[in-house]
Amino acid sequence: MEAEKPIIEVKVLNKSFGENHVLRDFSLSLFQGENLVILGKSGSGKSVLIKCIIRLIEPDSGEIIIFDQDISELDQDEMDMLRADVGFLFQSNALYDSMTVRQNLEFPLRRHWTKEEREEKAEAAVLEALEDVGLSHTIDMMPAELSGGMRKRIALARTLILKPKVILYDEPTTGLDPITGREINELMLSIQKKYKTAAIIISHDMNCIRMTGNRVIMLIDGKNYAEGSFDELLKNTDPKVRDFFEGL
Repeated sequence: MEAEKPIIEVKVLNKSFGENHVLRDFSLSLFQGENLVILGKSGSGKSVLIKCIIRLIEPDSGEIIIFDQDISELDQDEMDMLRADVGFLFQSNALYDSMTVRQNLEFPLRRHWTKEEREEKAEAAVLEALEDVGLSHTIDMMPAELSGGMRKRIALARTLILKPKVILYDEPTTGLDPITGREINELMLSIQKKYKTAAIIISHDMNCIRMTGNRVIMLIDGKNYAEGSFDELLKNTDPKVRDFFEGL
């Protein structure tokens, strides 16, 4: 992968909130087709990083390059177009409780497709996305009728409907029981295989990291402190790294 050109590059990113220095010269590269996990303790800056990448938060300094574009130079319309290629799975799922599953999935299409495109292709796109997550039968159900794992799958289907090139997962298995968490992990792997997507996965769930991560970055003290495969980091003797793997 070293010879390839990254599809996302974060270069010496800094972000502070008052005296709280969350990111300190943080850098990463994401390559086509890989799942890159960001591992860190609660409050370490993982979610801040991912929100900087989709420009929900502006960093204090540094660069973020996505598909050869410096996102700080994009206007609102250009940024919206870029976000169609970068799907974001919120930790909270962010489904609209007053909308059916069908309406939730159609929502992104309103912003990115013309009326004619929606009339011609929306139904097929919704059905395909639901088939991808194994929940075609829920199309006319309300979010309140779904289990936590099903809501996570529907949120993922909504992310998939625009066929993004990259998916950003924010704590995809948090709050799920171990069996449902494993099902979500398997689903993430099947999506990676089917669509050749790249992903940045924010997680502190070791089962999720072990199953889904091709490469892991440890976010410690605001920095890219250590990087490698899960097994490589498991053998790392640095005390700050070892803290994450005690008991495994």
